[in-house]
Amino acid sequence: MKEDTTMQARLDYMKAAPDAVQAVYALERYTADRSGLEPRILHLLKLRASQMNGCAFCVDMHTREARSDGLPEQWIALICVWREATIFDARERAVLAWTEAVTDIAGSGAPDDAYDAIRAHFSEAEVVRLTVAISTINVWNRLAVSFRTPHAVEVAA
Repeated sequence: MKEDTTMQARLDYMKAAPDAVQAVYALERYTADRSGLEPRILHLLKLRASQMNGCAFCVDMHTREARSDGLPEQWIALICVWREATIFDARERAVLAWTEAVTDIAGSGAPDDAYDAIRAHFSEAEVVRLTVAISTINVWNRLAVSFRTPHAVEVAA
């Protein structure tokens, strides 16, 4: 008999504590609408953090959004192997390195080389805004993974 590996949601965190979720949405709206960070950079950091955190819901959602915004399929596919991929420029590499450092803050300690790389391409204010954006996607990842939020499944015709 084949084991059922279907993930079951533990709870609907949006219904359980809508006030908490609204606070996270406020950060999300800030990063998307008022931070001044370009959508390409936001897609990059959201996808990389979600990959690192093993959040299928967020990887699926942000991959769809990146495609919808016209980002190349190859660019999207190679984010998880960005160190070996030649498609990313120095600015994008700095964002990816900073995203990894902030996402794994306990292990990385946000090293000077990652900070120096991000500062070479972004102002102090932009680095703060990037760090808030990275922190925000990490909150979403932790909610979705902790409560086993399933991603959408498309059935091929």
